Amino acid sequence: MKLQELNQISKTYFGYEEIARILKINPSSAKVSAGRYVRQGLLVRVKNNMYLLKDFWNRATMEEKFVVANLAQTPSYISLMTALSFYEATTQIQRNFIESIVIKKSNEIKVDRDVLRYVRIKPDLYFGYRKQGNFFIASPEKALLDAFYLMSFGRYSLDISALDQNKFDHRQIEQLSQNFPLKTKSLLVKHGYLKTT
Repeated sequence: MKLQELNQISKTYFGYEEIARILKINPSSAKVSAGRYVRQGLLVRVKNNMYLLKDFWNRATMEEKFVVANLAQTPSYISLMTALSFYEATTQIQRNFIESIVIKKSNEIKVDRDVLRYVRIKPDLYFGYRKQGNFFIASPEKALLDAFYLMSFGRYSLDISALDQNKFDHRQIEQLSQNFPLKTKSLLVKHGYLKTT
C-alpha cells in the first residue's frame, strides 16, 4: 500500500527525491507518481516539487500551516488579518485562508481547502516581523500597518470596528509608521491609531 510507504516520510514537506527514496523508484517515476497521488488525494501539491501528505495538512496546526506558507513563497511573513487573528487583536476569524506579505509578486496558492494569499508591498516597507517558533510573522503593530497601508490604496478590506485597540502598542505604531506614506498615516489618525501625521 503506497499510503503506508508515504507515511514513512517524516518531513513536513518534500519533493520527488524523497518520494523516489521511500518508494525505491527513480526521480522521473517519482514525479509522475506524485501527480497521481495528488489526484488520488494522498498528497497535496503546494508548488513545483513541494508536496505534503494530505493527512498531515488536514490535521496541521495553524503554526504548522504558517511554516508552509512561509516556504511556499520566499521571502514572506504572515501578516494582515491572519496575524491580527493569531494575536487575538480582532474578533473576526479567518478560516482556510492565510495571508502573507511579500516583496515579489502578489499570488494565491490553493492547498487542498486552504488558500495561501501573498500580497506585495514596497521593499522599503518589508520589516517589522520576527521569527516565532519556525515561522516568520509580523508584530501586531506591523500587521495593522500593513493592512492600513493596503487599505489606503484600495487594495485591502478590514473591519476596523472588530479590532481591539488595547492589543496594540501605540508608541510602536508611531515608530513603525515613519516609513509609510502620508495617506496611510492619515487613515491611522482617522481611526485613532496615530495622534497626528
